[in-house]
Amino acid sequence: MSGDPTTLRRLYGRRQGHALRQGQQGLVDELLPRVSVPEGPLDSRALFGDERPLWLEIGFGAGEHLAGQAAANPDVGLIGCEPFLNGVVGALGHIERGGLANVRLHMGDALGVLERLPDASLDRLFLLHPDPWPKARHAKRRFMNPGPLDVLAAKLKPGGEFRFGTDHPVYCRWAMMQMNRRRDFDWLVAGPGDWQVRPADWPETRYEAKARRIGHEVWYFRYRRV
Repeated sequence: MSGDPTTLRRLYGRRQGHALRQGQQGLVDELLPRVSVPEGPLDSRALFGDERPLWLEIGFGAGEHLAGQAAANPDVGLIGCEPFLNGVVGALGHIERGGLANVRLHMGDALGVLERLPDASLDRLFLLHPDPWPKARHAKRRFMNPGPLDVLAAKLKPGGEFRFGTDHPVYCRWAMMQMNRRRDFDWLVAGPGDWQVRPADWPETRYEAKARRIGHEVWYFRYRRV
């Protein structure tokens, strides 16, 4: 694993927004401890008690995509990482309503979970609509930078898939530049339709729906770990 460790460990963004309602606080108090990622080394057995493919989403927002993937793939173990408490509450609501037993949540830095997983242990990784940090002086804060991408490459199995989505043109260009420099990922694209149309197995998030309502184009990228 390479990259400046100070760059890898820095988190940006809010931890909590509006105050929680009673029912939401109940989810945090009762359900979150049952579905939280445990301490210590991680693998499929530590997380789910059996051998199964592992997928991980970095910054799952309110959890729509995470829950959609979990419901559609009950034999897969989904790990969701999100530092924003209100987003975690959203995911807990999806887990409760959907009776989803194949999701584990970490309220905090995704890199802290990734470093506890064995190399080549993940079958799929998702990074959907991350904060674009559009000003040039903030470019080092973007997740799509060499250090974090080195971590993703280490943790994905050969043939595993990394999915990235954004509606921000600055971040889109930046991400394409970063990924085009790498030799450990192949871009799974044959034409514009492959990155301008959301795949059928890519559940829509509320953030994506909002972006479309205000007229933003959304781009979808799929990369295979070489």
